Amino acid sequence: MSDYVIGVDLGGTRLRSALMDDDLGILFRQEVLTQAEQGFDATYARLVAAIRAVWPETNVPVRGIGISIPGPTNPFTGVVELGTNLAGWHGIGLARLLKDEFGVPVFLGNDANVAALAEGARGAAVNYRHIVFVTVSTGIGGGIIVDGRMLLGEQGLAAEVGHMVMIVDDQVSTLEKEAAGPALARKARARIEAGAISRMHDMVNGDLAKITGKVVGMAANDGDPLAREIVSRAGFVLGCGMVSLLHTFNPEILVFGGGVSTIGPLLFDPMREAIQKYCIDDAYWKTLRIERAALGENVSIVGAGALVITRGGVEDLSAARARLE
Repeated sequence: MSDYVIGVDLGGTRLRSALMDDDLGILFRQEVLTQAEQGFDATYARLVAAIRAVWPETNVPVRGIGISIPGPTNPFTGVVELGTNLAGWHGIGLARLLKDEFGVPVFLGNDANVAALAEGARGAAVNYRHIVFVTVSTGIGGGIIVDGRMLLGEQGLAAEVGHMVMIVDDQVSTLEKEAAGPALARKARARIEAGAISRMHDMVNGDLAKITGKVVGMAANDGDPLAREIVSRAGFVLGCGMVSLLHTFNPEILVFGGGVSTIGPLLFDPMREAIQKYCIDDAYWKTLRIERAALGENVSIVGAGALVITRGGVEDLSAARARLE
């Protein structure tokens, strides 16, 4: 072993840290509640404690610390522009604070970008150089790898695929507003309130406010016609969004994560149909792989470690790994 790497997933609910080897294998991990509602100072103190909890006791050096952030983050300046679900995290120079604390390089990344890097390093997209990662959950996020390097943009704010603008029923909308979990729930509630019959009504004991994307997915897989209609439409819209990404980036592989993606074929079959129908040529999808994310809940931790070996996603992922082997 040459160096250790520390990866941190700073989530709105859970704060997880891990000690990894230089091939991003997790050696030791721990987690605590973020308790973000207590504000920046308290959360920062827990972040520092979480890193210390996995800091190696041996003389093997730590190459760096990577942090996955749930919100817009500038990886070039090391500033958290806005920590979504993190109270008081706005314009925070986190990389400098942690470098002063621990004396090693610190790299930050938006959680969806970090997940794309993770799946390319050790997940479903290993050995691929052109990757689009999409997480479909409470929102829709994305990360894009172009020729082995993460697409960052001028300020590190690129690849917000969920905010892709589209026109739906003559109204300006976005992919996220039409196909994320809350969109499925919203459409289900509206249809039931308008008189549609669905087992979702009984699943939430008549309290329609409790219908979530998960409830819609469960009902769809149990054969509920309304839920299947809603999921199918979401898959179609998602497919239309993917067509734009395929035309723009021509990836080798699409990787999907997030809770809504667990609905499975009822979502992905109409997505594939839309891709095949609306791509301008079958060259865009004929050899395209579409895979579920492979790393589960460790994706942000592994991706944070990958930030370190690629120096914030700037360096080529394959070259960085080869250099360490």
